[in-house]
Amino acid sequence: MKNEYIAKRKAVRKFDNTPLSAELLAEIKDKIKSVKPLFSNIDYSVELVEDKNPPNQNARYYLYFNSRERDGAYENIGFIGQQLSLYLCSIGLGSYFRMSKPKVDSNSNLSYVICMPFGKPAEPLFRELSEFKRKKLADISEGTDIRIEAARLAPSGFNGQDWFFVAKDGCIHCYRKKPNVIMGFMKNKLNCIDMGIALCHIYEESDTFSYKKLDTAPEKKGYIYMGTVI
Repeated sequence: MKNEYIAKRKAVRKFDNTPLSAELLAEIKDKIKSVKPLFSNIDYSVELVEDKNPPNQNARYYLYFNSRERDGAYENIGFIGQQLSLYLCSIGLGSYFRMSKPKVDSNSNLSYVICMPFGKPAEPLFRELSEFKRKKLADISEGTDIRIEAARLAPSGFNGQDWFFVAKDGCIHCYRKKPNVIMGFMKNKLNCIDMGIALCHIYEESDTFSYKKLDTAPEKKGYIYMGTVI
């Protein structure tokens, strides 16, 4: 794969919570400024915050992802967040996505969406490809596009992998599973974030990348059409 970390990163939840150097934190803040959003017209912010007294093996550092509430906001955050997760992995730091907000103040006037605890790992940072617990390509896709394999390896809430991809005529049409009534709101939010994460993996493996909704996209029973990679 073009981005080697797609095929070996793992969620890290145990940390050596000693402080990172000022230089490394500055590099991370610079990277935050350079990430590509999925939708450039949605206001968002990424805050790097510190818990100076973290419990044993909890993260000392967090990225808070905040956004204006509008269509596409959650996909946008997933897309941005996964770029940063892959970057952190590339510099030897572990991370994972977490829904609940830690008790560390935020300075953003935008709505909190999700956070990413990160830091020096106190457990393995990488895994073998055979250790990924993912659905088969045939269960999540139709047609052929090598980039869908990168999407298949993407992390998702509760490892639900509630997405589907249809490769046709050089495009990848993207869908998410319709949630049941009981889990409606939570699943809607999670599945949209997850779609953004999967789209990030497709973006990382693409020579060119654009994403938009098409009136001509095929319907998929039991799924909601999200957009198309062109």
